[in-house]
Amino acid sequence: MTDFQMSLIAAAGVFVGGVVVYNKWQEYRARKSVERAFTSEHDDVLMRSGDSPLEGAAAERGPVERQEPVLDLGAETPLAPLDLDPGVPHDSIAPVAAAPVEPAPASGPRTPTTIASLAPATPLPEGTPPAELAESLVDPLIDCIIPLNFEGALRGDKILPALSKLRRVGNKPIHYVGFAVSGDWEPIVHGGVYTKLQAGVQMATRTTALNEIEYSELVTRLRAVADEIGAEPEVPDMIEVMSEARTLHRFVAGHDAQLGVNLAANGAPWAISTLIQALEKQGFDVRPDGKFSMPDGQGGVLFTLSTNVTLGADTTNRLTLLLDVPCVAPSRDGFGAMVKCAKELTQRLDATIVDDFEQPLLDPALEEIKGQVAEFYEEMDASDIPAGSTRALRLFV
Repeated sequence: MTDFQMSLIAAAGVFVGGVVVYNKWQEYRARKSVERAFTSEHDDVLMRSGDSPLEGAAAERGPVERQEPVLDLGAETPLAPLDLDPGVPHDSIAPVAAAPVEPAPASGPRTPTTIASLAPATPLPEGTPPAELAESLVDPLIDCIIPLNFEGALRGDKILPALSKLRRVGNKPIHYVGFAVSGDWEPIVHGGVYTKLQAGVQMATRTTALNEIEYSELVTRLRAVADEIGAEPEVPDMIEVMSEARTLHRFVAGHDAQLGVNLAANGAPWAISTLIQALEKQGFDVRPDGKFSMPDGQGGVLFTLSTNVTLGADTTNRLTLLLDVPCVAPSRDGFGAMVKCAKELTQRLDATIVDDFEQPLLDPALEEIKGQVAEFYEEMDASDIPAGSTRALRLFV
C-alpha cells in the first residue's frame, strides 16, 4: 500500500469522524432546543402569594405553605380602558394552570348571508337591525377600518365575488360592510346597493397582534380587490395601526383567564363508558374531540370538562371542569354554575373537589374566587369589552 493510499484512508477516517462528531453536536443542540421549548414552570394560581410570578416555580424546588386558589386581579390599579396610554401594561390576570383550553365556538343560526363564513364569533339574535349587525362585523374598537371609496353605487352581486378573495391575513379575519342606499351601514348581501364600503381587519386574537408583515399583505391584496371593483382604499398609517394592535393584544393577554375545578375519584378509577353516561345525564354534550361541554341554553357554552386522558383510554381518576372566563357573560354565572355542577358530580360519581395538589377545595376558597371573578368582569366592562359579548368572543374564541 503506497503512502498516497494511506493518506487517502487517513483523510477518509478524519472526514467520517468529523461527520459523526458534527451529527452528535447537532443532536445535542436539537435536544436542548426541545427541552427549552417544552419545559416551563407556569405560575399556578393555587400556590400564589401575589408577590412574584416566579413563586410557582419556587414551589417545585422546596416546601411552600399551601394557599387557597385566587384569581389575581392585581393589587395596584384596575386595568385602564383601551383608549388610555398604550404603554400601560395589561398583565394583571394570572391564568390558571389546570388543563389545556379549547373554547368551543358558539353555534346557531346566522343572519344574513354575507361573504360567508366571516360572521361574528357569536350569532346575534334573529331580527337584529342591519346597522347592529354591521358594527359586530366591522368594529372600530377591535378592527382596523379601511374605507373603500368609489363613484356611484355598486350592487352586492358584483362586490361579493371580489371581496371573497380576501378573508383573512395570518389568523386575523377580515370583514366588510356597505353603506346602503337606505342610509345605514349593513352586511353586504346579494341584491343590496351600496355607495361606500368598509373593510375591517381584526387587530388582535388570543395568540397574536396584527403585525407589520400581515398589514403589508393586507394592503397589497386589498388594493388588488379594490381595483377589481373600481374602488380606492384609504389606508391608515401603519405605525398607528401597529400601536393600536399591540395595545389591544395587551388587553387580550391580560384577560385571557381560565379557572379550573378538579374532581378526584374517592375509590377506583371511573370507566370511561360509565362516565360518559353519567356526564350526559348531568347535561354535558359530547364533542367530536372527546371533550365535554355544558350548554348555556342559548347556543353557547358555559364551561367544558376534560377527562385528562386520551381518547383510547378505558379509565380515568380525575376530571377537570374549565371556565373560559372572558367568554361567558356575568349574567350566566359561569363560575357558580361550574361549582354547582362539580358538587353534584361529587355525589353522582363519589368524588372530591380538589386543587392541583390533590388537596380538598373548600367553600371559603371558592367564594373568594367568585368575588374576584366579579372584579374581573368589572374590568372588562370598563374597557368596553364585556365578558361574553360579541367583541369578547371575537377576541377570545
